[in-house]
Amino acid sequence: MSIITSNIIYDLVGLVIVITALTIVILYYKRAFNYWKNRNVPYLEATIPWGTLAAPHRRIVSLGEEITNIYKEAKIKGWKHFGFYILGSPIFMTTDLDTIKCILTKDFSHFVDRGINVNEKAEPITAHLFAIGGKKWRNLRTKFTPTFTSGKMRNMFQTLTDCGVKLEQYILKEVSYHEPFDIKNILGNFSTDIIGSCAFGLECNSFKDPNNPFRLMGNRIFNRTKLENLKFTITMNFPSLARLLRFKQLDPTLTEFFTKVVVDSVKYREKNNVQRQDFLQLLIDMKNNKDGSEQPGDGNTLTIDEMVAQCFVFFIAGFETSSTTMTFVLYELSKHPKIQEKVREEIVCILKKHNGAVTYDSLSEMKYLRQVIDETLRKYPALPFITRKCVEDYVVPGTNVKIEKSVRVFIPIRGIHYDQDYYENPEVFDPERFTDENKQNRNSYAFIPFGEGPRICIGMRFGIMQSKVGLVSILKNFKVTLNKKTKEPLVFSTNSIIPQVKGGVWLNLEKI
Repeated sequence: MSIITSNIIYDLVGLVIVITALTIVILYYKRAFNYWKNRNVPYLEATIPWGTLAAPHRRIVSLGEEITNIYKEAKIKGWKHFGFYILGSPIFMTTDLDTIKCILTKDFSHFVDRGINVNEKAEPITAHLFAIGGKKWRNLRTKFTPTFTSGKMRNMFQTLTDCGVKLEQYILKEVSYHEPFDIKNILGNFSTDIIGSCAFGLECNSFKDPNNPFRLMGNRIFNRTKLENLKFTITMNFPSLARLLRFKQLDPTLTEFFTKVVVDSVKYREKNNVQRQDFLQLLIDMKNNKDGSEQPGDGNTLTIDEMVAQCFVFFIAGFETSSTTMTFVLYELSKHPKIQEKVREEIVCILKKHNGAVTYDSLSEMKYLRQVIDETLRKYPALPFITRKCVEDYVVPGTNVKIEKSVRVFIPIRGIHYDQDYYENPEVFDPERFTDENKQNRNSYAFIPFGEGPRICIGMRFGIMQSKVGLVSILKNFKVTLNKKTKEPLVFSTNSIIPQVKGGVWLNLEKI
């Protein structure tokens, strides 16, 4: 056989393999994309290979905005329940608040899991409270809940106010230069110092050292590249393929950093018999629980890898969400000076009653500040949607729509928050929406920035308290105005689920 003939045969074999592979892929998708049609559920069309959503590396709006647009499209069509696709996976979504209440709360036993892929063996840091499900989640949630009681929050409050003083001193020093502030960066330093102390018992000193490892790692977590987003999408929807390709959800340097911090801190405390009132101490106590009733992996006792995972999620949740919320509060107040002045008047009045001290009780009295924070969370929820996974076949009440076991459910938080059925002129910033009277007249599930039900954000009260301390530290002494470096309208990064503004939010701060 001649060399030419051999090459032709090889080429033909290769062509046959490619055609066969493409045929298999196309047939798979054709079958997958008939899932909702075969079940008589309204659905949005999908294209191969990405499904209904845009390719993660070619997205022109943020994922939160894209999910919001899907919600709006369904509302226009008059759909209460519908399906769409991510890659080949069927996703269920509802626009009906009563159904959302059932999924998140009333019939929670059918939707215990979030549906987030966790590869605990290859990447144990991903097996944290936010992601895991089942019995382990229940046990850990029960163990962690006391960390966020009023008593424990009061114990941590001094740490927050100390960080607030550092924030105030830093701004006071820098404001004399008359330069605009990248406010998210500054508030990121504030949040990093708080979480570093409350979670790890470490002094980060972010204002003195903005390049400290915690700050750098925090920024790295939420600034994914397009390739990382692509890998993450595949990992969430094709976990077996992701394992085969050895995809990781996190940069290995992140895992190495947090593992070293936790291991070193635990060794130091146990060797020197150091006890602190913080999150890490709770984990150490769980690790050393030796009454014999616990089983490895049940969430009642912890390995060092499991401790690293819980510390990791405590850090990323507390660092990013609070700094983001405070950033958008100050952005909106810079555009609404009358609202800003009303907030400031409340702060000054209440602090005067408490001899000028920022205390746990004085913050609790600042109701209008809380209205401003809530309205900000409505417009800019830290998570624009949340997910649940059906763990047992479920029929939506009052319908014949069945959500089958293993199907994921998306709860479109941002879509609900911008729904004109619940909020007139939703693009307008109006804290009056959150007076006691207005809240009572509105379905409580029309405002769910922290989720709802048994899996509501465990650190919600801590996050609000942290945000209040930061905002009070700034607003009591500084007038905030918008700097021209802030590009409007705001454009959000397409590489982050949490809303991040391209080009940053730049503000002028003027000493009062």
